[in-house]
Amino acid sequence: MKKTLALLAVLFSGGALAQTLEVAATPVPHAEILEFVKPQLAQVGIELKVRVFTDYVQPNVQVAEGNLDANFFQHQPYLDDFNKARETQLVSIANVHVEPFGAYSKRVKTLDELPEGATVAIPNDPTNGGRALLLLEKAGLIDLRDGAGISASRRDLLDNPKKLRIREMEAAILPRVLDQVDLALINTNYALEAGLNPARDALVIEGAESPYVNILVVRSDRREDAALQKLVEALHSDAVKGFIEEKYKGAVVPAF
Repeated sequence: MKKTLALLAVLFSGGALAQTLEVAATPVPHAEILEFVKPQLAQVGIELKVRVFTDYVQPNVQVAEGNLDANFFQHQPYLDDFNKARETQLVSIANVHVEPFGAYSKRVKTLDELPEGATVAIPNDPTNGGRALLLLEKAGLIDLRDGAGISASRRDLLDNPKKLRIREMEAAILPRVLDQVDLALINTNYALEAGLNPARDALVIEGAESPYVNILVVRSDRREDAALQKLVEALHSDAVKGFIEEKYKGAVVPAF
């Protein structure tokens, strides 16, 4: 019976024994992209199971503890900070896409309309918080200390001519407080989930040259895993590039 089951697995997986990969992802666009590659992986004997998370901590915790095979939701600066803070050994094995970070408002139509003392909400994790401050500086709203870079914090503020009140909040809730603040700087995955179109709705947005490429992450001892490398091949396919370009229309940009 065992030999028969093994033979059936071979036949239905195109000659290779079936294997399951469980990957954590935030809903949009990460889980959607993974769902798109499921049929391609099935053809080479890999069943892909997508586990959806809405926070930025558990996907890394679950991979680090070996409960899941990989995750797909973050960029390298965030991963670096997580590894340092949690003493984990997680690594990137593939660049996939960029989600240009944007600033949104329901109260003003341009940044020039922001009133003095306006409330501006930014993510409370260090890397995305720094990213938000850099975008505010790019927009001419604040000046930061030279060299602050991606680790910039409110302590690096040199000039704040409009006396903006910068509030730090969990990234996932920022779309939900958009009608309670004057401006919110929102990661594109959460913006898309909330029905915002970054290319249309953002008052200022990063360019495609953003260094914050979203990556596929695994434990360091699994970076050469054959099934995970098949997942990388699928994510780097022309089909995925076309899917991203057609579905997200510039709100998500392929990075391979």
